[in-house]
Amino acid sequence: MATTDIDLSTCRIGPAAAVADMARARAFYEGPLGLTPDEQQGGAVAYAFGSGTQLLIYPSPENAGTSQATLAGIEVPDVEAAVEDLTARGVTFEQYAMGEIETDARGVADLGSFKSAWFKDPDGNIFAVAGG
Repeated sequence: MATTDIDLSTCRIGPAAAVADMARARAFYEGPLGLTPDEQQGGAVAYAFGSGTQLLIYPSPENAGTSQATLAGIEVPDVEAAVEDLTARGVTFEQYAMGEIETDARGVADLGSFKSAWFKDPDGNIFAVAGG
């Protein structure tokens, strides 16, 4: 078998979220988040984001929402405006008080030159909107 030198840092990467109920997940991703399906393969759906990136959701009820960590961060130009807009569309932002990460009443953590706010999909998968 031939070997090649692959520089993974030059390859595209995209997060994937396990969901329990595709119809419920799609209603959330396509409703309040306003995403449009880009590709569908088998039971999975990919949503296009900027710079050619994608988020894949796929049915896996036994794994849905089991991670307690942020699955993906969505870089936005204005975190506070994104939180305001998404909240108006029905997205609920998490409240955290963990060391340096402490959110305000809206769910925004101000970390100096960087702000972030976290929300969960219907299965409990954690996502962030973040930016400078």
